[in-house]
Formats: sequence, structure tokens, C-alpha cells
Amino acid sequence: MLFHDIALIDDKGATREHMNVRVKDQWIQKIEPCETTLEDARASSEEVYDGRDKLIIPGFFNNHSHVPMTLTRGYGEELSLYDWLFTRIFPFEALLTEEDMYWGALLGIAEMLSGGTVSFTDMYMRIQGIFRAVVESGIKAGLANGLTGDDTTVLEETAWYRETETLIKDAKTSHGFVIPNASLHAQYTSAPELISQLVDYAKDRKLRMHVHLSETAGEHAECKEKYGKTPSRLFTDLGLFDVPTTAAHAIFIEGEDYDLLRDKNVSLAHMPSSNLKIGSGLADIKSWRDHGIRVTIGTDGAGSNNNLDMIEEVTLASFLAKGIHHDPILFSTHELLTFATRNGALAQGREDTGLLEEGYRADLAVVDMSTLKFQPIYDYGTSLFTNANASDVVLTMVDGKVLYKDGEFTTIDLEKVIWNVYRIRDEKLALLAQ
Repeated sequence: MLFHDIALIDDKGATREHMNVRVKDQWIQKIEPCETTLEDARASSEEVYDGRDKLIIPGFFNNHSHVPMTLTRGYGEELSLYDWLFTRIFPFEALLTEEDMYWGALLGIAEMLSGGTVSFTDMYMRIQGIFRAVVESGIKAGLANGLTGDDTTVLEETAWYRETETLIKDAKTSHGFVIPNASLHAQYTSAPELISQLVDYAKDRKLRMHVHLSETAGEHAECKEKYGKTPSRLFTDLGLFDVPTTAAHAIFIEGEDYDLLRDKNVSLAHMPSSNLKIGSGLADIKSWRDHGIRVTIGTDGAGSNNNLDMIEEVTLASFLAKGIHHDPILFSTHELLTFATRNGALAQGREDTGLLEEGYRADLAVVDMSTLKFQPIYDYGTSLFTNANASDVVLTMVDGKVLYKDGEFTTIDLEKVIWNVYRIRDEKLALLAQ
């Protein structure tokens, strides 16, 4: 496919208009100035996409999510975190089957694809259903079940172990699209003895790690009181960060935590919408960056966001940082885009994607800037995280294959997905009412 006469943000952060981007098979083959008319380009044998008034970017990597939680979107609003979890979410989730996870994941994947997301890092349960949805849809993902347990838990005797072993085997058939991860839900839902077992397992299986870290003030303070150290120090001492790790939230990290996370090359995932909605607090991503920590962006689950819009998430992250530090020029568009693309790819262990450069995988998104809210355009690049949102994405390509274009999905029967999601909703609510 030839993206003809399209705007892009180059590797120096400058917006370049009137460019051609040629994709062959799964690779970005050529990027060069556009020197032909659309008509001349279409006279060739290749497929041509009209890029006028559009911006092409690397696709987004949603680096922390609970994608099947689209099933709980809007369920339990205006409740405290404790009440939301224990009176609504946990009872509802307990009823969900592997098949339910499949349909919930497909709904979330459709939403992500329609917003330019090409890959996601997920922590949930009954992950065989999620795996099936990922493979059928054509998106990429890092998948894991979040381990919980106490000091009596034997890892090999858990459902977590059985699910993860199956995922490792199944992932070998996905041609690299699915990367199996180990995952610890959080410090406060586990015990040091179990964490040590998990570390040994992850090292033996050569898995990456995904964990919630210092998300709330209470969780952070409780760990210090119980163990005399922060969650970051505890995880470091137990060897968890010796496994390549993505840690979500990290709102309350402090002091030496920054150096520990940097030295262990931990990637931090920032979810500003979820942090604000749940009332957890404000993460200081400028300090993350300034300490040399890799910053990535995620949406969290749709139950606590309530959408999977990566453009909106990056924009909010940018505006919050400017406000916290009273700095209107904090973070360039190029740096923000890097947080949401290349950094997320590297955090997943994907070296060959996340960049709009020749020789990289064609994991791409196209944003339409012809609509009223963009006018007049002075710079296509700087308009991305000031004016746009997910609804402005008109094409998403994964590994050179178009999965979403102009409101249509090539691999997902959206009508069927939505029908099943409502069926699941009604079935579970009826059971909970008994």
C-alpha cells in the first residue's frame, strides 16, 4: 500500500507534509517526498491511499489495560473504590466465563483498533478467551493473569499456573503477535514467599513482568509499615525487577524508588484518566522522565476510565504535567508520541516496531484532520495531542494489514460482538439479582 501525499512527524520531531509512505508485506519499505499526482500513483498496480489532510503516525501501544473490563463499563458509577470493587466489580467478574472474556476482549479490541491502537499489555483472568480474541482480530498483545495469593500459596497448584502454561504453549502459534507475560497483581494482594516463587518461574520461562505499583497512598504506606520499605524496594529485594517489568500507576513512588526503577530498567505506565476518576492521585511523569525512567501510556480498564482512547489519554497526561509544573512547553509532541508508541513497544519487548521509519513493522494509524475542529491547521503534528481524539482515526494497520478503515473492521463482526456483550450483561445482572 502507498500512503500518498500524507503528513508525518519525522525522527527529529518536525512535521513533514506531502510525503509518501510505502508499505510492502508487513514492513515500512520507503518514506520519501511525494512527487506524483494521485492519479499517476493510482495508475500503478499497487493500492493507493489518499493522504491529503491526514497525518500518519506509528500505532499506539496501550501499555496497561484490563480489556475485558469493557463488560463493566458504567457499572457502579459514583461509588468509592472499595464499594465499586467489592459490591459491583468482583461479584460481576466472578461470574464471567472464558467465553465471556472472549466477547468482552473483542469489544475492547474493536474500540482500540478504531482509535489507532495496534498493541496492548493486559492483565486479567481466564486469558485463553482473551488470547482467542487477539488472534482472531489481528491486533498484537502482551497477555497475563494477575497473580494473587498468600504465604501458603503454591504456585504450581494455582489456576494462574495452569492458565499461564497454556498461554505460553498457545502463544507459539501466534507468530509473535502474542507475548506471554508473568504478572503479579500487586504487593498488597500477595506475600513475599509467593513473589519469590513467581520470580523463579518468570526467569525459568523467560517471561516479562506486569505489576501494579504504588497506585494508592494507603497501599504504599501499608507496605512501608509492614515491611519497613516501599513496594519498589520490596520488589527489588525479592528480585521481581530482575525480570523485565512494566509497572502501572507508580503515583506514590518516592526517594530511592526512582533510582531503583531506573537502574532495573522498569517501564512505568501512566493512566491519568483512571488515576483521576478513582481519586488515587497525580503521577509526576516529568520526574519519571528526568530520572531516566521509560515512560509509557495506558488506559487501564474501561470500568475505571471509561474508554480506551489513547489520544485522549496522552493529551490529558500532557496537560496535567504542564499544570503540575507550571510549564506550558513541557513535553514536545514528538516526546509524547514516543511515550505512547516506541516506549510501549520496547516495554513489550518488541524492538522492530513503534517507529515510522523504513525497515520497521507497519503498525500504523492515520488521523483525519479535515474536520471542523482542526481548522485552520498550522501544524499537523502539534494538532494531534491538542485537537484530536480516537474518533478522528480513520485507518489502523497492524503488520501491514488494514484492520480498521473508515468505520469498518476487516476482522471483527461488530454487530455480533455487541449482541453478545448485551447478552452477557443481562445474564450476569439476573444472576446477581437472585
